[in-house]
Amino acid sequence: MMNIKLSVMYDGTKFFGSQIQPNRITVESTLLEAFKKINIETKLIFSGRTDRDVHATAQVINCIIPNYWRDLTKLKSILNRSIPSSIKIRNIKEVSNSFHARYSAKQRTYRYFITTKETNPFNSAYITYIENINDKLIQDAIKEFVGIHDFEYFSKGDGGTKTTIREIYFTKFYKHNDIYIFTFTAKGFLRSQIRLMVEFLLKISQKKLTKKQLIEQLEKKQKYNFKPAAPNGLYLSKITY
Repeated sequence: MMNIKLSVMYDGTKFFGSQIQPNRITVESTLLEAFKKINIETKLIFSGRTDRDVHATAQVINCIIPNYWRDLTKLKSILNRSIPSSIKIRNIKEVSNSFHARYSAKQRTYRYFITTKETNPFNSAYITYIENINDKLIQDAIKEFVGIHDFEYFSKGDGGTKTTIREIYFTKFYKHNDIYIFTFTAKGFLRSQIRLMVEFLLKISQKKLTKKQLIEQLEKKQKYNFKPAAPNGLYLSKITY
């Protein structure tokens, strides 16, 4: 048996999230079905889960397969022909038995895309429309997330999470052509953490909240309640090992 690492991209709007769920089509269930078609029974380990409507350009998965599948280029081709176009396996390579897509990851980077140009039926599932953006307010406030914080107030709650303390290594907000991009890098994130951080920053941009209030929430002195930003603008974009 050998351990393989898959780099996968997918359109999150076509699935009920990445992880397998009863009677739901997910990224995991779709990939497992493709493996079963070639008589491979395995368990897929994802670098991290993504919710419904959240996309990935570089999800990483590892699994154990029989040794006779030495031609990994052929395996990639067969699997890609078996799965819908909403998922694409970018590459497959053999890794050591100790490699674990989730626990071996050192950093995860997510990007969130917004635009001030009205969306249309062809892009509305992949970018979030916001009428106005105040670049300076967001660029000033986003820096506050860097460092070690208790992000309990920036989470929808994880039943199995031992701690809500996380360290964010890097943040950035910039414009590329007509798209504004939020970037967040950390070892790991809590459930809905990025979407809640983005929504807080958007409310600062709209002058409905302030950087001072963001700091209050980070320090757990005050919690400001609001819904997370829409999922369709969020992308899992890089995993570093």
